[in-house]
Order: sequence, then structure tokens, then C-alpha cells
Amino acid sequence: MQSQCTWTPAGMAANLNFKTPASIAFYIRDRLLPRRPISFYPSLMAALSTTEKDAISCPSESTLPTQKPLQIAKRLEKFKTTIFTQMSSLAIKHGAINLGQGFPNFDGPDFVKEAAIQAIRDGKNQYARGYGVPDFNFTIASRFKKDTGLVVDPEKEITVTSGCTEAIAATILGLINPGDEVILFAPFYDSYEATLSMAGAEIKSITLCPPDFAAPINELKSIISKKTRAILLNTPHNPTGKMFTREELGAIASLCIENDVLLFSDEVYEKLAFEMDHISIASLPGMYERTVTMNSLGKTFSLTGWKIGWAIAPPHLTWGVRQAHAFLTFATSTPMQWAAATALRAPDSYYTELKRDYMAKKAILVDGLKDVGFKVFPSSGTYFVVVDHTPFGLENDIAFCEYLIKEVGVVAIPTSVFYLNPEEGKNLVRFTFCKDEDTLRAAVQRMKEKLKRN
Repeated sequence: MQSQCTWTPAGMAANLNFKTPASIAFYIRDRLLPRRPISFYPSLMAALSTTEKDAISCPSESTLPTQKPLQIAKRLEKFKTTIFTQMSSLAIKHGAINLGQGFPNFDGPDFVKEAAIQAIRDGKNQYARGYGVPDFNFTIASRFKKDTGLVVDPEKEITVTSGCTEAIAATILGLINPGDEVILFAPFYDSYEATLSMAGAEIKSITLCPPDFAAPINELKSIISKKTRAILLNTPHNPTGKMFTREELGAIASLCIENDVLLFSDEVYEKLAFEMDHISIASLPGMYERTVTMNSLGKTFSLTGWKIGWAIAPPHLTWGVRQAHAFLTFATSTPMQWAAATALRAPDSYYTELKRDYMAKKAILVDGLKDVGFKVFPSSGTYFVVVDHTPFGLENDIAFCEYLIKEVGVVAIPTSVFYLNPEEGKNLVRFTFCKDEDTLRAAVQRMKEKLKRN
């Protein structure tokens, strides 16, 4: 059994270069006590004065070191705590039903979880090969061929990452130079802008507008310049639920080819396509050679906490992705990769049932939101729905979402944080239906009872 600490204040002062007894007390409070209970330091506590003991439990302003201003690189100064963290914290505080952050409140399939447990028991617990467990890379290639018709080399063209968010980061940091222009479709997933800022890119955006969120191809054509390095696409699209049509994708592809522009395609919701078939832009003529296709396991298999993603690209682009990946995470969870390979070998019936379940959830939420009085915009994919909140008289989306949490007990996400110009999203909020049906019905009922139109 480990003996208790016999440090003394004098010894601490000498060894750790403390200037005052109060600074010793502060050190005890913030550095020692979080690790061990106070009973672990009997000799130390016996030697402290009453004032010093008080400083440990409740130090006065005069005993505390002067708090320094927060330090952050300029490229990240504008980014605050993510809106998902903020809204989820408010949800907990006010006991609200969380239809904001896009994670299921139900678990993933047993056959995938059992595969992870078996991999752990089989000793597959050390570092994986940097770009992926061979079996998983092979399975990704097989599924990509089945879904798109494209044959890719699992050894040279697939990189396994820690979620799609890391695939995005590795792609941007590996292929974008400071000063390169990258074009986004607003509203956009918030990590896009932050990661591009870290890469020193110049960000441009064009806006997808309700009700149909059609791609403004003429505007896209007008803002492409000689500095444009890439377009970042998300289809099915978060937060709007829009799916880019074959015509839209063809027009975007033509512009990329004509202007020698890369295309980064985030397709994490590909299996949650409800009203049309998902089309991977890499499969269009002339596009594979200039496209990085990014995907993940979490959304399709309700295992968002596993953080298993991947990037598919030709070798000349994969090199940059892998170089960045090597110095971000190097490798991704080994047993989870083995389990993910099992997941991707799921029969077609799994995806059929997945769509059926999500369409039933979507109907509960959409019908309920319409009954409450929202203007609900079409959602062809993902598990999100965007609505116009203005019938309820709040000045903007943030004010509405705060009211909804505190007074109604339901969480939504304000969409203004997904635009370069927040004014463009101030009338819209996003709900998710990746919750069990009872939760969705309870949220709708709360809104029916407490949310009144002006």
C-alpha cells in the first residue's frame, strides 16, 4: 500500500520555488487535491496555518495569482465554444429534450458492438497501421465499388481517420496552402471554416436559400478565380437536409474540371438518403482524379462516439492527406476498425431497415413541427430538418433557441453559426430526428403546449 505524503510547506517552497504560503495553498488546492483527498497529506495539513487552510478551500482575491488573459492563435480568435456544446449544456441545465446535436439517443447494432468486443479479446489493441487496418481498408474499397462503381486501391487510395472531422482536417491541412481560396456552400458544418482558418485559407461561400436550397451555379461560376484551390461539398447536406441533384453535381464537376479545382466531398449521410439516390461526385466523368471523398461509420451505424472515418482519393492526393493524418492522430482505434469492417459488410437489408426507421422518425417530427406552426422546409437526406422560426416573434435564431430551451424545454440549433454572414441564417433553426420515437413525441407535445405563435 502506498504511504501517505509527508511533504512540508517549507520543503515545497524550497523545491517548487514558491514565493508565499498563499501560493503553496493555491498549488495544493488546484494541483494536489484533484488527484488525492486531503487526508493523503496529513503532515502537510498539520503544518499549515488556519489562513493557509482557508486559502485552500476558499482563497481570497488577494491570495490568488492574477488571472492572465486567454491565449489563442489569431486564426482561431473568432471561434467560440461550439454551438453544439453551448446548446447541450443549456439542455442539461434546464432539463430540455435535446433535438439539437446530431447524435442518436439509442445504441448501434449488436453485431457491430460484439465485433469490437471480440477484437479487444483477440488482442487487437496496439497501434494500427497508420492509414488503416488492412481488412478495414479492403472493406471500404469493396463498399465504395458497390455504391459508386469505382475501383480503388485499398493500400494506396484509402486513409482511415479518427472520424470524418479528422478526414476533413487531414484533407484541408494536407492539400491547402496559406492563401488558397476554398469555396463553401452555406450553411456549412462548423468545422469547415475553423479548419480552413487553421490552414490559412481564404474562405468564400455561396448561400443555399430556402425553400429548396438549390445550388446557385451561376454564382459559383462567378466567384471561382485563379486562386481557387478547392470546393468543399456536403451531400446529403447538413444542416438543410438537401441532396444535390445529378444536374447540380454535373455543373459543379464541369466548373472544377474547367478551372482545375479540387473537390472535397463530405458524404457522411450517404445512407440517410430518403427521396432520391445518393450520387458520389467522384463517380462523375473526370472527377475521381480531383476528388477526396470523406465518410464515416458514426451516422449510419449510430456509433458516433467511435470516431471512425476515412478519406478516399487518388494516390497524388492521398499523399497529402496521409502526411497531415500522420501528424494529427497517426492511427485510429484498432479494435474499432476491425468492428467497422464487420459493419460495412452488413447486408442491404440493414440499410433498408435504417431508412424505414428514420423515415418514421422524420414523419413524427415534421408533422409535429407543422402542427406547432413552423414553416418546415423539405429534407431529402440526413437526420435534420430546417424550419423558419419567425412565426413565433423572436428577433433571431439564437434568441428563439434560448427561449425554446428555457421556456419550452426543447433544444434546437440556431443556424446563423453556419454562415460567414450570420444574418443569412437568423430566421432558421435546425432540429434533428435521430432520437427514439417517444422522445420525438414528447418534444412535439411540449412545443404544442408551450410554444405560441404571435
